[in-house]
Amino acid sequence: MNWVIDSWRLKLLALGLSVLMLGAVAFSQNPPTFKTLTVSNFQWTMPPDLIVINAPTKTTVRVTGLADTIPTVTADRLQAKFDLSKAKPGPAVQVNLVVTSQVAGVNVQNSSVPFALNIDRRATVPLTVKVRPPRAAPGWVVTKAEARCPASPCVVHFDGPASWENDASGKPNLNAYVDLTAPVGGDKFVVGNLPPSLEQSGTPLDATNFSKTVPVSGLDLSGVEVQVEAKTATTTKQVVLINSPPSHGPPPGYSVRGISVDPLAVVITGPADVLIKYTTLSLPPVDLSGHTSTFAITLTIPYPAGVSGSAQIARVTYSISPDPNVQASPSPTP
Repeated sequence: MNWVIDSWRLKLLALGLSVLMLGAVAFSQNPPTFKTLTVSNFQWTMPPDLIVINAPTKTTVRVTGLADTIPTVTADRLQAKFDLSKAKPGPAVQVNLVVTSQVAGVNVQNSSVPFALNIDRRATVPLTVKVRPPRAAPGWVVTKAEARCPASPCVVHFDGPASWENDASGKPNLNAYVDLTAPVGGDKFVVGNLPPSLEQSGTPLDATNFSKTVPVSGLDLSGVEVQVEAKTATTTKQVVLINSPPSHGPPPGYSVRGISVDPLAVVITGPADVLIKYTTLSLPPVDLSGHTSTFAITLTIPYPAGVSGSAQIARVTYSISPDPNVQASPSPTP
C-alpha cells in the first residue's frame, strides 16, 4: 500500500491540475458571454387607490451566461416587476424595477433598475355628459339636445388620476361633452354611439394619455346617444308679385296694352323651409269683361299659411284700348 500513499501530495496536485485542464478546455469551447435586451410588459404590484402617470414601458438590461445559452435568451424570458405596495403619492417617487431571468444559468447583470415615478391617488368621479350646441342647417333652430345612456341626464364615470379631476384647490374641474358633427336639419332625430370627450378647466384632455397610466384610465362608457329636436327658423326674403291672367278678357275689339303692379315686390316673413319654396307670389285673377278703358283694382295679396308680408294689398292697373283696324263693340250701357 506504500505505493498508494507515497508522494500523495504530488498525486493530489496532479489530479487538481487535470480537473483545471478539463475545465479550461470546456470553457474554451463554451465561454461566458453577454447580450443586451429591451424589456417591456412590466408587472405592477400596487394598492388599488394608487395610479402611475406616464408609466415607463421599457428598459434595457444586460444578461450573462454561457455562449451556448445566451443566443436563445429573448426578452420574453425575463420578468420585470415594480412593487409599489408601500409607495406613497408623489411626482418623482424613487422605485426600483427588479428584472430576473427565467432561464437557468442566465443572470441579469443590472437586475435593479431605478425609476422616478409620478404616482397619484386614483379616484372615480361621475360626470354629466353635456351636448355642445349643434350646428343648425340653414333655416333651422335647435330647441333641444340631450345625451342619454340610456337615461337622461347621461352620467358617465371617469376612473383615473385625482389630479386630472380636480384643480389645485381641490375643486372639480373635469367635464364631459359630446359633439354632433353633422348640421341639424330635421324636426327630431337620434344619433347613437357618440364618444364623450373630456375637458380639464376648459382645455381638452388628450385621450391618448389614458393608456399611459397604470392602471389604464378612462370612462366606463365609450359611446352615448344624443336626441335632438329642432324647428324651422323664422326668416325673411323678398319676392316679386306676379299678375295672374284675367279670368275674363276685355270685350271683343279691346285688348290689354299694359299692366302695372304696385308694389312690384314684397318682403315675406315665415318659416325658412316654407319661404325657400317661393320667389314670386301670384295675385288673384281679375274679370275684365266689362272694361274698355284703363282700369285699376285693389287686390289682397295671398300669402301662404304661416307667412306674413310687408304689404297686405296691391294695386293693379290695366291699360285697355280698342284693337286697331277692328270695329269695337259699343261700350256697355251702365
